[in-house]
Amino acid sequence: MFEPVVTVRNANIYQGDILILSDVNFTVERGEFVYLVGKTGTGKSSLLKTLYGELPLNEGDATVAGYNLREMNWKKVPFLRRTMGVVFQDFQLLTDRNVNENLRFVLRATGWKEEKLIDEKIADVLDKVGLKSKGFKMVYELSGGEQQRIDIARALLNSPKVILADEPTGNLDPETSDEIMQLLFNICKDYGTAIIMATHDFIVISKYPSRMLKTERGKVYDSAVAEV
Repeated sequence: MFEPVVTVRNANIYQGDILILSDVNFTVERGEFVYLVGKTGTGKSSLLKTLYGELPLNEGDATVAGYNLREMNWKKVPFLRRTMGVVFQDFQLLTDRNVNENLRFVLRATGWKEEKLIDEKIADVLDKVGLKSKGFKMVYELSGGEQQRIDIARALLNSPKVILADEPTGNLDPETSDEIMQLLFNICKDYGTAIIMATHDFIVISKYPSRMLKTERGKVYDSAVAEV
């Protein structure tokens, strides 16, 4: 069944007063995996920041997980972000606390209060990423691949409809990159979560082919519509 999670129509993406991308149009469905590719400086990050509410959308229309980005303001942004997960290249984990406390921090920050439910949710997401026994490890005790899995677990905490992943394999060796890609594709398939993944890694793309959005010359080209 066609179930759009992200819809962008005739959108102009700005960084301050500078037009970065014009007339952007694409739709991402539930459970779909989409690569976001393009050279550095062509607008990938600006597009992702617009989708998670860091940059305002003032021209065109877009909805993410049911939220209209044209109506977004600082009061609504936290509610938008509870419907999505964001995975970073540099993990952005809190290094002064263990894995469980990293995840507990996010849940409390997004409104969870009951300790039993918090503990159950943490156990659930660690199980999903294959790290159920690592909850009491400090972040610095984990390998790069394990830290990226914790980052993905964190993104799953609020059962997101969409995950935005920014270069999640950028700092990982090929074998670990394979493990992360298999995990991300399984999340799409098993939980119906849409994933938009920005990457420069065409070795990963060739091993795990999927639809591509390409930023180039101020436009976004969709491989589902035309060659990119």
